[in-house]
Amino acid sequence: MSTKNTGSGKRKLIDHRIFAPSLLIMLVISFLFAIYESESLDLLNNIFDTIVEVFSWGYIWYAIILVGAGLYLSFSKYGNVVLGDPTEKPRFTLFEYSSILIAMGLGSTIMRTGMTQWAEVAIDPPFGAEAQSAEALLWGNAYSMFMWSFQVFAIFVMAAPAMGYILHVRKRPFMRISEACRTIFGDRFTDGIGGKILDVIFLVSILAGAAVTLGLGTPIVTYNLAEMFNIEITFWLTMIVTIVWVILFSFSAYLGIDRGIKKLSTFNMYLAGAFAIFIMLAGPGIFILNYFTDSIGFLLSNYIDLSLNTNSLGMGSATHIESNTVFWFAYSATWAMLHSVFAAKVSRGRTIKEMILTYLLAPTLISWVGTGVLGGLGVHRYITGEIPVLDIVEEDAMAAIPQILASLPLAGIALTVFVIIAIIFMTTTLDSTTYTIASYTGTENMSKAEPSRSLRIIVAAIITVLALLLMRIGGLAPLEVLSGLMGIPIIIIQFLTIYAAKKMMDEDKAWVNNVRDKKWKSE
Repeated sequence: MSTKNTGSGKRKLIDHRIFAPSLLIMLVISFLFAIYESESLDLLNNIFDTIVEVFSWGYIWYAIILVGAGLYLSFSKYGNVVLGDPTEKPRFTLFEYSSILIAMGLGSTIMRTGMTQWAEVAIDPPFGAEAQSAEALLWGNAYSMFMWSFQVFAIFVMAAPAMGYILHVRKRPFMRISEACRTIFGDRFTDGIGGKILDVIFLVSILAGAAVTLGLGTPIVTYNLAEMFNIEITFWLTMIVTIVWVILFSFSAYLGIDRGIKKLSTFNMYLAGAFAIFIMLAGPGIFILNYFTDSIGFLLSNYIDLSLNTNSLGMGSATHIESNTVFWFAYSATWAMLHSVFAAKVSRGRTIKEMILTYLLAPTLISWVGTGVLGGLGVHRYITGEIPVLDIVEEDAMAAIPQILASLPLAGIALTVFVIIAIIFMTTTLDSTTYTIASYTGTENMSKAEPSRSLRIIVAAIITVLALLLMRIGGLAPLEVLSGLMGIPIIIIQFLTIYAAKKMMDEDKAWVNNVRDKKWKSE
């Protein structure tokens, strides 16, 4: 194994048996996408369209089942099981813990969807609503909130109980999918080729997702910088922004969770809150409050319809919501294992119930507020005629963001703060990703140590090179679709880990042997 000493007596930094194949697969994929960009994009889109047509129902029920599984584990005897020593306090306070999970769960994507998703739905609304009507606008903001609701965060967190249990309770040295499934498949499978295949699937999906996230997150900053300084968006501007981002998330990942990720996450919560208050005071605050209230009411009234919509009677005419929901759940599944591995790492001292419910509730509530404020501002500018938001979104959705922000008083400050929040959100997402990959592929005992700082920097560099390469040669769009398709094997692995968590706790009678004393308080 790679944890054994080499001939020089030094421990290997990385387990090459899972990292090298994963990186090789990514390089081959990137190379093929670069050579055959249009052909590969057409092929992958055709595959995805087939999945939307054939398996929409499957993704919808998959997300609902995970919510049910989360509630079952939380409110059954398993919910009181502590991930670690039952006598120890949680590693982070509830605010710090929630901030970390919010930053990891939402990232800068919430800023893009909050500003523009309502418009995309209003242009192509569901359930027979008239495009660009008042009803379509309500469907738009309600759907933007639905995208960041319980199903998505259940997808993100439901492999975490197994990962947290093997790390903090069973004290296994490696926090890997194969290790979590050891209780199901046994030692021979886990230590053999089967276990390596599971780990390689995880790493390929995460490397692809990280490269896509960095590539797609960059325009959130570049579009606003171009507006602020009246410059063109070029590859060199994109590269400069990416390099700055890399420096930030590499430094944060190098510092680790306590000195880097935690501090950035909590600071960004305060900054985002202050920015929301600024929009309310400087912008149409009363309208935003009213529209937010209407949107929440509309969402709650139609939550079941949105959750179970397949448009089966649409005679092949899929609306934006139908196709986007399937892609959103599929893309979220790609990230599921990363979120779960990281959530498991930061949940030492938390119960299964605390971990699951915090991840289901905290990001959901924050995302609904963020969507209400950002979406409300955009809708107000549209209905007053100040900005033709829907026309802009039809041409280029990202271009609408700086124009909406520029309509605020002190536009320069608004654009600057928005960029800073986006950068910090992306930084916390990517340094969490870097930290997790380093934890996953490293040879340190993760139950006792942090991943090597050198390895964190190496992983950050690899993600950056992949993202810049794909942006430069044009392979990012096919990789985005491939990332969504890779959610299919991840779904299978995810259900295996849920079963593994229950099986391990049953074997150990953890609901008896690893719970807090009734008089002991977590905070």
